[in-house]
Amino acid sequence: MRLPGPLHEWDVDYARARAIQQDLAGRVELRALPRAIGLVAGADVRQDRATGVFIAALVVLSLPELDVVEQAIGRVRASFPYIPGLLSFREGPAVLDAFRRLESTPDVVIFDGQGLAHPRRLGLASHMGLWLGLPTAGAAKSRLIGEHDEPGLEKGSWTPLWNRAEQVGSVLRTRARVKPLYVSPGHLCDHEGARRIVLGCARRYRLPEPTRRAHILVTRTAGVPLAPG
Repeated sequence: MRLPGPLHEWDVDYARARAIQQDLAGRVELRALPRAIGLVAGADVRQDRATGVFIAALVVLSLPELDVVEQAIGRVRASFPYIPGLLSFREGPAVLDAFRRLESTPDVVIFDGQGLAHPRRLGLASHMGLWLGLPTAGAAKSRLIGEHDEPGLEKGSWTPLWNRAEQVGSVLRTRARVKPLYVSPGHLCDHEGARRIVLGCARRYRLPEPTRRAHILVTRTAGVPLAPG
């Protein structure tokens, strides 16, 4: 896949990374997803603790079948330190390396992480959406910011995730009586679209199928035993 021109350098210090986030957050666009989506990708990232290399896995699936069309692995040794709220500066380069190896171009990408639901409104899904110029959404297993009511127990129930009177995401039940996911728009996607694509890809499991398969791929690639279930 051919990527657009670079947005910024990756070898920066803490102050510069914060300034880049604040600038890029102002460029994020929330808009309705197309009703017809043929290809959806899932992305997950893990660090190989033995080597320090970050590994990103991408799995592209067809819709509505959810058949695997393509998958790719990216590897980058990131120099940026671990700082909460700035994790995309560690994981982003590996994600972009994986996208460069794709032949297909997905219509939308779901990330195992945050989009708008981030202290500076620029989680991994938003950051990568700007780099890729593609619609993106975040589907995180845990909350980073915000407050919410508990959604209903049935599949498809959701409640808004609020932060300082702003809706930054949705708390979405993707499986009946199972813990919800924290779903937020990344870029070129709105709240309704993020919920729709995540729920539409959550057929049998809590995680949507694209990120579930990406998680399996990146875990096996990193040589880490899969957790039961």
